[in-house]
Amino acid sequence: MLGRRVLQQARRPSVLLETRSKTYGLLQTCRKATAEAGENKSGHISTTSNEGILFFQSLIPVNFQWLNRCTWLLDRKRSSILKDDDKFESIGATSPSQVVQDAVKNSKLGLGKVEVLEILPRLKEGGAFVKFSHEEGTDAATVAQAVRQHLKDNRIRPFWNPFTRVRASLVLGRPWVEDLFRVPSRRLRVEFLPTQPGAEAAELNQEQLYSFFRPYGKLADIVPQASDSKIVPRYAYADFARLGRATLAKNCLHGYAVSEAQGGGKLGTVFRLTYERKQRYGWMKDWLFNHPRIVIPLLAALVAGITVSVFDPLRTFSIRAHITRNFHIEENAIYKWFKTQGEDIINKVRQLGQGVDMREAGMQVVWDDRKGEMEQIRSWLMETADTFIIVQGPRGSGKKELVVDHALQHKREAHRVLTIDCKPIQEARGDAATIAAAAAEVGYRPVFGWLNNVSGLMDLAAQGMTGIKAGFSETLENQLSKIWNNTATALKDIALEGRRKDDLDANLSDDEYLEAHPELRPVVVVDNFLHKSSEPGAAMVYDKLAEWAARLTTSNLAHVIFLTNDVSFSKSLSKALPDRVFRTISLGDCTPETAKRFVINHLDFEAAMEHKAAKQKGKETTELTPSQKRKDLRELDDAIPLLGGRLTDLEFLARRIKAGETPSNAVREIISQSASEILKMFLLLPSSEAKDWTPSQAWTLVRRLAHTDALRYNEVLLTDAYKTSSGDAALAALEQAELISVQSFNGRPYSIKPGKPVYASAFRRLVEDKVLAAKLDFAVLGEEIKGANLAIEKYEQELHLLAELPKPAGAVNDRVFWLLGKIEGCQNRIEGLEKESKGLKGVLLSEF
Repeated sequence: MLGRRVLQQARRPSVLLETRSKTYGLLQTCRKATAEAGENKSGHISTTSNEGILFFQSLIPVNFQWLNRCTWLLDRKRSSILKDDDKFESIGATSPSQVVQDAVKNSKLGLGKVEVLEILPRLKEGGAFVKFSHEEGTDAATVAQAVRQHLKDNRIRPFWNPFTRVRASLVLGRPWVEDLFRVPSRRLRVEFLPTQPGAEAAELNQEQLYSFFRPYGKLADIVPQASDSKIVPRYAYADFARLGRATLAKNCLHGYAVSEAQGGGKLGTVFRLTYERKQRYGWMKDWLFNHPRIVIPLLAALVAGITVSVFDPLRTFSIRAHITRNFHIEENAIYKWFKTQGEDIINKVRQLGQGVDMREAGMQVVWDDRKGEMEQIRSWLMETADTFIIVQGPRGSGKKELVVDHALQHKREAHRVLTIDCKPIQEARGDAATIAAAAAEVGYRPVFGWLNNVSGLMDLAAQGMTGIKAGFSETLENQLSKIWNNTATALKDIALEGRRKDDLDANLSDDEYLEAHPELRPVVVVDNFLHKSSEPGAAMVYDKLAEWAARLTTSNLAHVIFLTNDVSFSKSLSKALPDRVFRTISLGDCTPETAKRFVINHLDFEAAMEHKAAKQKGKETTELTPSQKRKDLRELDDAIPLLGGRLTDLEFLARRIKAGETPSNAVREIISQSASEILKMFLLLPSSEAKDWTPSQAWTLVRRLAHTDALRYNEVLLTDAYKTSSGDAALAALEQAELISVQSFNGRPYSIKPGKPVYASAFRRLVEDKVLAAKLDFAVLGEEIKGANLAIEKYEQELHLLAELPKPAGAVNDRVFWLLGKIEGCQNRIEGLEKESKGLKGVLLSEF
């Protein structure tokens, strides 16, 4: 465009250049009083009898209207464009004033002198008004014809759209030059107004409107106003095929007065034209809102498709990074270098610190005692058997440390171990919290848990509209399935990441390859399995986890190891793998010999570290260890059997001995503390904090286990405290609270033992308290007396019914005698219980 403009200027004679300079000076003088809002911001352009107005379209892009919206540009950029013809020409396709001069010069119509007076750019419409003057013998229409012929012969095409050209037409009406934020449109609203106030305007039909608007461009449609419409003034719509033709017609015909001969009525009719935004996609919106039963399921499918195609790969990548620890700072090379350089300082700080490495103090004794279990787990991981590995043991028996820190140490170093802790998942409250906890365990990100609530509301609204659920919201079960499925995909990628095309077994499928190389499979450790399994909703979480673990093992994707405290784990896992025999390792408490070595090594841990450091420096020390200095450690032989072999209790004992207590005093304090916990949590429970058991039920077990190591499960159920239908539930709740532990055989509970070894001594301590025992026994006897009285009432009611039968009633004599015997037996029992209660009451009245 710029080259063509330079060429045109080179071909122009000097006369034209001189004329243009004079015209430009006149424009500068006139344009100072005119803006985009018309003369004196009146919105109109005034003309005399020898003046006319042309409108040029396609001079600048229509989208250039954004200048109107940039308020900070209104005073600078736009004003400079409006006041400077050179700037307008530099951004436009051509100079309108030069086009008029060239058209007059080259015309054969004898136009005489035609002078351009003013140019009003229309930025938002992509054009400009050109006001010109002509001689008396020439009319404006002839000038406009010459300009149109010139533009037709010399087609000027804008650089931003080479498929169109600049056009011009004579303004027939009185244009409204406004600077409102109105966007041009292909549809024009043609309103019919009277020429005088109070007069009537004629409504032109489609044929008449066609004759007025068709010269400006191809019309797509003419839509008249409905005949029964009450809207005034009357109007019609003229739809143009192109936007430029609509702007040309709007600026040329606005304010045009239609005479009576043209169909405007006796007094004439005036056109008022405005842009009307046409709803091009209204049918689509109507269809979408009118067919919710089709649209909502399609929208749900679209959302699901986006989720699968966009977010699922990100989540799988996040899970894989979580397992392989690609983005953990501990795996960073710089961090490893600093850690290596400062290892001596760190070890020194750990030696001087309190409890930094105390967890490992003395644990080597335990691991030496359990080397067989570690080797067994490692050997199972090298086999192809597709079954579960279960490590079962009470709380504090070191299951996780044994499996993760020692048996799977080589797998952890290769970053092929995924640990899933069921405790935070089960203890989460609400579906969103449960989903977030499960996702955090495997590194599943991003998680939009809050969207589940929003989608639930959308689903409810859709159900109200259509009568069916749209499927926007997903249940907790489906969300957990997504998390586990993405985790399975990540585990498969990790298992196959070392496979190469040039391997000897490259022709094997993925499943066959993993079956042939069990050592390459990652390991999934499920910790705290069946934690709080009796709570509502827990069964679903554990069942889905077990089903997913079964798919991993049967598909050869990973080895699965379950760590659980529950002895009835086989009942839950057998649902997922009913035809497999599980590989089980049961971890019990330490033997007395191991427990004693554990305590001694715990005491000598710091001394051993100092001796090792001195040996590395070439210094030998002959100082006695803390255990050798202590003479009271002989008491450990009597103290440890009272405490038991639970690692947590042994560690607590070692800490107390290290603080200066003797083993006997430390064990007595631990037993006293355990007795206080039992008393507070199980026996003196306020009625406002009622659990699934009663204090009488808990005391019955405490009193019986104080004199024996184990109780028969069914024998306990036959006692008065557990005869009710909730006896099994009470025992399950007490087991969950860790007061007792229930042993099972083939899934059948058969014995009851204390929940921790130290509880046996605590039970004996509680029973030895005469006042406490008398108080709790008195409460138990009271409940038994109450139960016997209720039984007598029941028997008496039945006797009363039998007495009302018609005579003779010899057939019921046996029943009557049986009831009388029952009443006699209950009465004798009540009398014996009352005598016993009287003795207990005497203890309560005489003892503190």
